[in-house]
Amino acid sequence: MTLDIDAINREHGGDPEALVKWAMGLGKFAICTTNFRPFEAVILHMVAQVKPDIPIVWMDSGYNTEATYRFVEEIVARLNLNLVTYHPQRSRAHREAVEGGVPGIDDPGHAAFTEEVKLEPFQRALAEMAPEVWLTALRAEDTAVRAQMQPVSVNGDGLVKVAPVLHWTSKDMYQYLQKHDLPNNFDYFDPTKVEEKRECGLHLQH
Repeated sequence: MTLDIDAINREHGGDPEALVKWAMGLGKFAICTTNFRPFEAVILHMVAQVKPDIPIVWMDSGYNTEATYRFVEEIVARLNLNLVTYHPQRSRAHREAVEGGVPGIDDPGHAAFTEEVKLEPFQRALAEMAPEVWLTALRAEDTAVRAQMQPVSVNGDGLVKVAPVLHWTSKDMYQYLQKHDLPNNFDYFDPTKVEEKRECGLHLQH
């Protein structure tokens, strides 16, 4: 199947719910990744409405806040999500016993830390699950890199990457949560990014 990416982006790029339906309608094996950060309930609700059993793939670094873990329990139960969790090869306790706490972003060890707790689990998820469509809650206002992306793209391996809410603002996301009475999680911290507008590398590779 050859996709006219530009035409698809023109037709559906501004309508997240239509884009989710289009992606599911391709008839290809799809996954949705999440990190359960603020506003993630939006994409999770959107995809669950169209395909309730879609695998929701979470790379749990082991370094999430208590509030984030509680939010995971709440939203998974609320939406009856098919959650598939990938962990690093070493537990947080093991890593910290050997190497200490989280290295700062200026520490030479930070790249290896990011690779271990986020990028390797994601590569493993892709290898094991072999999705043909990947839905993600990326938003253009998150970082300069994401502002250059399109809602639909295809990577070198043929994986169709779909970011339905790419052009939505925080206000749009908030209004969707209000409309559907969905919970939110603001006590979120990603040790691989540290700074809000910094990329961890996952979306630079794919």
